[in-house]
Amino acid sequence: MEWLGRAKIEFTHSPTPRAVKDKDGKETNLLKICEENTPPCHLNPLLFNGHIQTMWTATKPSGPQVFYRRRLFEADHDTYKGSYAVDFAVEPFEGNDPTLPRRTTYYTAEEEKGLGSDDNKPMLVVLHGLSGGSHEVYLRHTIAPLLGNGGWEVCVVNSRGCAGSKITSGVLYNARATWDVRQTIKWLRQKFPNRPLFGLGFSLGANMMTNYCAEEGENCVLKAAVVCSNPFNLDCTSKLMQSTFIGREVYLRVMGTSMKQLIATHETEIKQYTKLDLEAISNVTYLHDFDREVQCPTWGYPTESAYYRDASSCDSVLSIRIPFLAVNAKDDPIALEGALPYQEFRQNPNTVLLTTSLGGHLCWFETGGSRWMTKPVDNFLNHMAFKVDFESIKPTKQPATEEAPITFDPMRRRLHVPQM
Repeated sequence: MEWLGRAKIEFTHSPTPRAVKDKDGKETNLLKICEENTPPCHLNPLLFNGHIQTMWTATKPSGPQVFYRRRLFEADHDTYKGSYAVDFAVEPFEGNDPTLPRRTTYYTAEEEKGLGSDDNKPMLVVLHGLSGGSHEVYLRHTIAPLLGNGGWEVCVVNSRGCAGSKITSGVLYNARATWDVRQTIKWLRQKFPNRPLFGLGFSLGANMMTNYCAEEGENCVLKAAVVCSNPFNLDCTSKLMQSTFIGREVYLRVMGTSMKQLIATHETEIKQYTKLDLEAISNVTYLHDFDREVQCPTWGYPTESAYYRDASSCDSVLSIRIPFLAVNAKDDPIALEGALPYQEFRQNPNTVLLTTSLGGHLCWFETGGSRWMTKPVDNFLNHMAFKVDFESIKPTKQPATEEAPITFDPMRRRLHVPQM
């Protein structure tokens, strides 16, 4: 245990981090930017390990208020048909839609027509964690300092069926569901052509954001991305949690229950659009049971382990071609240290892994209730958005590899549908 909550900070990176140039002509690199924008990590000494940090979230701290207006999107890909909801952070307003989370309402038809701008404000595209949404307190803690005088615009892509959104097809979401964020970013490029876009993902959304950046590779339009508490190797984390009593009976049980409740909320639509066995789903206990009953039949995986291996983002780190920062706590009881792809981060100069010895899962609670993670995340994003010469952070090209009988492609997936 670190003395009085003073966590150790470490950076895992390539021996030759990516070179970056600031707008003032200063030559720097990705590692220096991460180091300079990461303050000391002094956490609440009473929350002295990852379990206590993580469970403290159950006290439901209110967090900062963020107001949203929601736009519904119809999928533009036949394979991923259906609709999904994107919440845009807006100025405070009166009233509330009782069918949506607090401080959230739909855009009116007239307001939707007016969406679009030629301004060049940086815009952040956010992906939330498992069964969460734009209302999550860890998400609001992170984006609130960026809004208003912070100079940013922010939108949150809600996973299908989450945060009061409806399920309108048999295409649900999974751990590598990058199709909705891809369509959203494409739409943002059309509506806000001058806005530099950035990505941010939390937990399962961090896994999805990592996969998205890697799938886009040299064509990624994001200027930079940050992910927090990414589990990276889903098969590894699942097996490690199953091997301990608290991992199985607390975390996997709680996550399994939340997903089971999500299905129950949309029972009518699940019956209409899928052939899932609702009785079997109602009897699951743990998250891996849920994935066996839902993700496997939905996507054709023979086992939940096959799904986890295919959806994991650990190999994806190798294919990222934009500045990319990952923030994880070594005592995270869900995104376990044993699943962190240290070697992959050492291979890719576009990436840096920031680890702290304390912090739990999406927590890093400081004395007083603030969250330390918001500081390195927001500092990094602000530096990349306002100080960096964008010409110096264009996606890099695929590096040449030594001759080998077979070239390893990190993004070769068994579940792959070509873009239309």
